[in-house]
Amino acid sequence: MKIDDNFYMKLAIDEAWKYQLITYPNPAVGCVVVKNGEILSIEAHKEAGQAHAEVNALKAAYLKKYPNDVLKTKKSSHDIHEYLIKNHNNFFADCEIYVTLEPCNHIGKTPSCANLLKELKPKRVIIAHEDTNKQASGGIQTLESVNIDVSLGCMKKEAYDLLYPFIKWSSGTFVFYKMAQTLNGCIDGQVSSKMTQLYVHTLRDKIDLMLIGGNTVRTDKPTLDARYIAGRAPNVMIYSKNKIFDNNIPLFKVPNREVIISDDLFKLLDYKFVMVEGIYNLMDILKERIDYMILLVSPKIRNGINALNEIDMDFEIVHENFIGEEKIVYLKKKPSFE
Repeated sequence: MKIDDNFYMKLAIDEAWKYQLITYPNPAVGCVVVKNGEILSIEAHKEAGQAHAEVNALKAAYLKKYPNDVLKTKKSSHDIHEYLIKNHNNFFADCEIYVTLEPCNHIGKTPSCANLLKELKPKRVIIAHEDTNKQASGGIQTLESVNIDVSLGCMKKEAYDLLYPFIKWSSGTFVFYKMAQTLNGCIDGQVSSKMTQLYVHTLRDKIDLMLIGGNTVRTDKPTLDARYIAGRAPNVMIYSKNKIFDNNIPLFKVPNREVIISDDLFKLLDYKFVMVEGIYNLMDILKERIDYMILLVSPKIRNGINALNEIDMDFEIVHENFIGEEKIVYLKKKPSFE
């Protein structure tokens, strides 16, 4: 295996994918710090409002060499920034910083990562993709203003796939379809493990709207909350031409949530971040509106409902990972051409 910029950047991209969608409304970003060929840290941005990937990586790198330093007591992004600027003692001067997205150049809920790197003056900063957010862009120029060697475009296509949800919800609506199945495609009954269910509830806590089919609501009588993580229950849109439902179904009894019953898919455009939970019937109805599909594959074979529709959709696998023993596959819908 060749140890080059692509090798280190792939580590950063893979780390960021662990937090994909969970960082909403921020993008998922990964960062790797290398010092004289030694990997000191592999970190990511984990949740909006918390430290960015670069800050987590710089802190972890410093503590790799000085494990008992008072820096380990610093939790907030502001405190970590301030401490590193005052105490770095040129530690990062021979470091290379690999980051999947151009370091932010503005002060928001957290300080500017570009300004932090400007003070630390690493030998080199390798960036996969420029920032598409005009408010946060300009980090490259800030780094170059103090003669830091900046490289742009390493694994740019893979970084774009990582960034794509952020680009979509920043400019309109991002819709992703979540479906769980066994190895042989069985989609009914209890398919997912507890660990995977925790992940799904984490996603529910972040989204603006959940879309589900009316038949699924009538049959399964779900709650559709985020109780496994004590999270926020999302608003729900039930796609149904028949507006009559049993009000004793648990999802109607969750406080502080709006439930819409409609067959007007244009309502989705009123939201930024939409998750669809369903099976093939709903997928067929939504096939022109789906941006991503998250497929959770359980390593077992079961007898049950399988693909019943003649659906013609093509996807590109943009990332694969594991949640415990189950596989998670992120798929981006390929454009359809006549």
